[in-house]
Amino acid sequence: MKAIVAGIAIAVVVAIGAAYVLDTKVQRSAEAAFTTTGARL
Repeated sequence: MKAIVAGIAIAVVVAIGAAYVLDTKVQRSAEAAFTTTGARL
């Protein structure tokens, strides 16, 4: 039973960390991601 609770807790921590990293570091708006000299949005 302890292993199940520990696994759930670790999964929650990993999910929160992944959401934070994706929201602050990885994701960009389409305007920022596809802005080059030949593209216009």
